[in-house]
This record gives sequence, structure tokens and C-alpha cells, in this order.
Amino acid sequence: VQVEESGGGLVQAGGSLTLSCATSGSIFNIHTMGWYRQAPGKQRELVASITSGGSTEYADSVKGRFSISRDNADNTVYLQMNTLGPEDTAVYYCNRRDEIVTIEGRVFKDYWGKGTLVTVSS
Repeated sequence: VQVEESGGGLVQAGGSLTLSCATSGSIFNIHTMGWYRQAPGKQRELVASITSGGSTEYADSVKGRFSISRDNADNTVYLQMNTLGPEDTAVYYCNRRDEIVTIEGRVFKDYWGKGTLVTVSS
């Protein structure tokens, strides 16, 4: 499965960026797609996620500023980031969680992109 992020870069504080993540290569249904980030010296954290049904979840630190959306036809997920601050500087990773249904139940399989760097200057 291929997971490829794009859209990172350098932006001034208060600015906006849109990240995109294209996925392909799986025969299973996507359960959830999401964005995580990891700042230097910190653990990777969830930024936002969206289920196949459209339910979303956001980290408290980005609520009201970031918006996640997805194109189910293209298996693509987007992250619109507004009012960026230096605290948003991190490598942003795209996650795709597939749902695999078997006679024994269902399991989930996670796929990750290599990440895209977002740098916000003050």
C-alpha cells in the first residue's frame, strides 16, 4: 500500500497550508484516515482523523484551526491548516487504517507515509 503526503513547507505564523495524502494499492476498505505529527523531541500525536462515514476527531490544540476531509473515490485525505503558529512545526504523517473482515472477526491494518515537514516561522 502506498501512502504519500504532500503540501508541507515553510509558512509564517498566522498563515495557512493544506496537506494532501494519496493512498493506493489495497483491496480492503478504509476504516479511518488521519494525520499525526511529531515535533523534535516529542512523541507522535494525533492531529485529526476521519472515518469512512465522515466522523472526525481533532486534537484540542488544533480545534477551530484545522479541518480534515477525505475523498472516498480517490482514497485521499486532506488537512487544511489555518492560523498556524510555531507550535505547529513538526513532521506530519498520514495514516491509513484498513478494516479487514474475516470469519474470525475484524482486524485493522495501519499504513504510514514517510511524512512531510511543516515549519512555521514566528
